[in-house]
Amino acid sequence: MGRPPGPSARLKLALSYAGFLVLAGALLLAVVWLFLLRYVPDGVLVTGDARGPGPGLFVPNRSDLERAFVPRAAAALAFLLLLGLAGGWFLAGRMLAPLTRITEATRLAAQGSLSHRIALPGRQDEFRELADAFDGMLGRLEAHVDEQRRFAANASHELRTPLTVMRTLLDVAREDPDRDAARLVERLHAVTTRAIDLTEALLLLSRAEQGSFAPEPVDLSLVAEEAAETLLPLAEGRGVGVETSGGTAVAPGSHPLLLQLVTNLLHNAVVHNLPAGGTVRVRTSARGGVATLVVESTGAQLDARRVATFTEPFQRGTERVRTDHDGAGLGLAIVERIARAHGGTLALAARPTGGLCVTVRLPAAA
Repeated sequence: MGRPPGPSARLKLALSYAGFLVLAGALLLAVVWLFLLRYVPDGVLVTGDARGPGPGLFVPNRSDLERAFVPRAAAALAFLLLLGLAGGWFLAGRMLAPLTRITEATRLAAQGSLSHRIALPGRQDEFRELADAFDGMLGRLEAHVDEQRRFAANASHELRTPLTVMRTLLDVAREDPDRDAARLVERLHAVTTRAIDLTEALLLLSRAEQGSFAPEPVDLSLVAEEAAETLLPLAEGRGVGVETSGGTAVAPGSHPLLLQLVTNLLHNAVVHNLPAGGTVRVRTSARGGVATLVVESTGAQLDARRVATFTEPFQRGTERVRTDHDGAGLGLAIVERIARAHGGTLALAARPTGGLCVTVRLPAAA
């Protein structure tokens, strides 16, 4: 949106400084007039000894003092005006120098350069606070943009795989009409289901990042029991036991999102609980204004450095052949986004005896 040009902030400040300086000088001169000159008589004053011969001593009256005072007062005001303009221009330039650096950084950021930082030196004041806040915002934007680019690249790769498989199956069916149609339909159904699950996970991840939900009190212990009951057939089929314990832990949030959070954690714990016959333990608690959910699973030994990458999209905990219950690699990424949307945190830790311990902390309801 174009705007007509106007005076710069530096000029406005310089004029303000000069105006205040001249006003202060005028007030000082007015004080001199009100409390000094007004009490001087305006008649002709002659002092001397009336008994002696010759003229007496001449004393200036009010008119004489005004004629001598007014030109010099005007000259002093003119000097104050010039001094105020010059000094105000200099001081305004010094004061607005940090703002100039902030403006340049803003223009660079608008052009797409998010790696630039103001790094304003000096002691803490309003400009330094603004610069530090701007640097922090640029850092978060840069991290968010990098994450989105990486996420888009990974999502494109993950979606391209099932689509390529479907096209290959269709090409094979077109070239070989006598091929087993039932097997082809079964494979197409599996690949299509995989693509739909991935798309739904991407939509859920976007919804969690936006935080578009009306908060309501949600008991994490009840949500954990509901998720455990839903995944019980999968756990029994893999020979994994699921145990829930703990007390009431009420947190304000979205029940569907928090149910998805717990379901993803339990699904991840059951599917990655290898070899079969392990255990998944779920505990809930509330203390000090924090509602805590802990999902602890047995399994293989995990590298602590790799555990730190599990919350990145399309990361999977183990290198193995894909099964029907494998997710899209978005389970823990969705969990982290949901926890963040609820003002909480997600912590992952490799268990010394093997497996993973996941801790979700959310602000507890009052």
